Amino acid sequence: MPPTEIELDPVDFVTTGTVGPKGKRLFHLQGGQGSDLVTLILEKEQARALAESIAEMLDDLAERLPDATEEEVNLSQWDMSLRDPIEPLFRIAQMGLGYEEARNLVVLVAQELLVTDEEEALPAQPEPQVVRLWGTREQMRALSEHTLQVVKQGRVDPKSNGHLTYYWI
Repeated sequence: MPPTEIELDPVDFVTTGTVGPKGKRLFHLQGGQGSDLVTLILEKEQARALAESIAEMLDDLAERLPDATEEEVNLSQWDMSLRDPIEPLFRIAQMGLGYEEARNLVVLVAQELLVTDEEEALPAQPEPQVVRLWGTREQMRALSEHTLQVVKQGRVDPKSNGHLTYYWI
């Protein structure tokens, strides 16, 4: 049975990325600390919401804590690629963000989506797994900016959802 809680404090890296062709991409959130690597699956809209929430939180922190300056992030200096092996631990149901002022670290908390079939008995593990990824404000700003780029790399017309549409004139 996998552990119910994993905490990488602090992460060496945190990133998002996709696997698969446009229209069938699978989004991943990944963090690592030393030899520990955690990969999670998330939906495209969860990725977008995460990126926007991180940016909003960091902007708010910059206003409230002007002494704790944050460097401008140049993504070309960051390795934001997914690391191998890409073996997802679970699909994310919900996420949260927090900030610990004493250490000037942001925590990203991801909780597992538990799916049960009404006809089946309760799952062997009724408590969802939780992953906490602690990172610097700079790491989280890079994650936010990179994730927005990843989300935008999709189809030109997201309504097509990978299906061919015929128009008659």
